[in-house]
Amino acid sequence: MIERNKREEIIALIKREVVPAIGCTEPMAVSLCVARATETLGCTPARIEALLSANILKNAMGVGIPGTGMVGLPIAIALGCLVGKSAYGLEVLRDVTPSAVEQGKAYIAEKRISIGLKEGISEKLYIEVNVSDDAGHTATAIIAHDHTHFVKVARDGNVQLDKPLAHGRDEDNHDECDLTLRMVYDFATTSPLEEIKFIKEARRLNENASREALKGNYGHALGKTLSRPLGKGIMGDSIFSHILSATSSACDARMAGAPIPVMSNSGSGNQGISCTMPVVVFAEENHNTDEELVRALILSHLTAIYIKQSLGKLSALCGCVVASTGASCGITYLMGGNYDQVSYSVKNMVANLAGMVCDGAKPSCALKVTSGVSTAVLSAMLAIQNRHVTSAEGLIEDDVDRCIHNLTRVGSDGMNETDRMVLDIMTHKA
Repeated sequence: MIERNKREEIIALIKREVVPAIGCTEPMAVSLCVARATETLGCTPARIEALLSANILKNAMGVGIPGTGMVGLPIAIALGCLVGKSAYGLEVLRDVTPSAVEQGKAYIAEKRISIGLKEGISEKLYIEVNVSDDAGHTATAIIAHDHTHFVKVARDGNVQLDKPLAHGRDEDNHDECDLTLRMVYDFATTSPLEEIKFIKEARRLNENASREALKGNYGHALGKTLSRPLGKGIMGDSIFSHILSATSSACDARMAGAPIPVMSNSGSGNQGISCTMPVVVFAEENHNTDEELVRALILSHLTAIYIKQSLGKLSALCGCVVASTGASCGITYLMGGNYDQVSYSVKNMVANLAGMVCDGAKPSCALKVTSGVSTAVLSAMLAIQNRHVTSAEGLIEDDVDRCIHNLTRVGSDGMNETDRMVLDIMTHKA
């Protein structure tokens, strides 16, 4: 068993990275930053300027904003200043009402908002909001590195908060603890159950989101299609089809802007859904115990957090690759797999999905999530039979941690030019 101090460090890490969110986290993070700047100004701003990193802009352009029936940043920014509360974190727009939406539309029509790229920064997650009133007062709020991590707050040039980042890490005792897959596995499988059962809240929120989604007709309705007779006729009425339907339906609703909270992972609701729902559905239909489900969920979520430590919160690599890898580990464990077999599932995932491009948050993310989750099941099925991609092939190495870092090197460094080209295409469509 991992020693107590280290367990407490890992639990704190999970609780920082696995949090509730309403709506896509990128526009919600922008709205959060606007809310903080507005609160600092002390009144509704006459003007708002949002300067964003390319990855934030990419992930906020085409996604629905909860409770509005609208897409994109302008309404998220308008509502952030009108009804947003920074104390709510990624649930910043919890208090949105139809009348607030109408006020937001009017605010946009008055052309009070400007949105642009922040030049000269290397940070992929960066949000700077500058607000001003008609009396000449100004306020600034900046979020960087993490979707809820404020690094600067100022009013009329008087700095209230200033937290420079050092090598992408916070300097206020919130450094990420160093993990290995072995440590992740040992923590998940040996920690006292009472210490880790808080992860069941991820099941409650994401399972509820999945059920609620099937009542509507969100996005491309992939989850509903898979659950209907046509879908079952092609896919079969199986654990596999149920996993795909339950996972994609929650993603359908979230990307379409349904006001349904989900439990996120590493700043992404889709990643939280993908870490959770495949494991939950498999455990239910495989008749695993409650303890086994808790441990599998911890294994899934913590594996994704571990991979994200070297990949970064935002990259050109689709987050479903990371989250589905966690889910594959959880499913392998629920099948009775040991550490070696869990590591085999990771190798199978990396061999299959490395290079899947992120082209922003949008309704079709449900398709990518479903591709990732289907691969997670296949990878676990091979792993439990001790079948895995070997070090003679592609990115795979005998050391599973080196294998993971090969994946994250491709995603964080190798795909930078891809990231720039994707954004260029997205912003220059005819």
